Amino acid sequence: MEMLKIEKELQENSYPGRGIIIGRSADGTKAVAAYFIMGRSENSRNRIFVEDGEGIRTQAFDESKLTDPSLIIYAPVRVLGNKTIVTNGDQTDTIYEGMDKQMTFEQSLRSREFEPDGPNYTPRISGIMHVENGKYSYAMSILKSNHGNPASCNRYTFAYEDAAAGEGHFIHTYMHDGNPLPSFEGEPKLIAIPDDMEAFADVLWNSLNEENKVSLFVRYIDIATGKYESKIINKNK
Repeated sequence: MEMLKIEKELQENSYPGRGIIIGRSADGTKAVAAYFIMGRSENSRNRIFVEDGEGIRTQAFDESKLTDPSLIIYAPVRVLGNKTIVTNGDQTDTIYEGMDKQMTFEQSLRSREFEPDGPNYTPRISGIMHVENGKYSYAMSILKSNHGNPASCNRYTFAYEDAAAGEGHFIHTYMHDGNPLPSFEGEPKLIAIPDDMEAFADVLWNSLNEENKVSLFVRYIDIATGKYESKIINKNK
């Protein structure tokens, strides 16, 4: 698979929607995750990321402008022991609760499907990172309608064992802007993961469409110790 430049992927797509990147730093020492949200409506744009325990949650920037919280207010990132969960919806909680009961990542998502926001039927994208005893693996999932038909849910899981240094994978909700919005297709895209968290966050944020970007979260986890550092960037301040 060709390694793509993440800045080019983002700069040439005005609306990838929500995106998850998971990988390993070039020096091999860090497990890396990034999650961004974008919005076209006032309700979607009226959000910020805030810290919530070891994870984050979305929050209305201006509570007076919040119209429908059902699909926009959730915890994108939660931590369960040595596992870090990253998703674009409240399936974060579904995965957390399932894995807490010894279910697998894939099994936990069996009870969920794409979002009920026809005609877009936004895919649910999810990731799980497992860091233990100096080992690091991750998996990504997408639950999407069958070519826009809500009668059928297509489920795809991609697992990356012993994650390779300098490599990451990028999955997002929409192929590009449109009405209705076309769902992501194919495997997660292969991209490079640098060692510098601040530089990576800056590249991602500066490459996202200025009008549509809302918030970005980036985390680097030390694979040897489990300690992490994170960065949140919000357009609304």
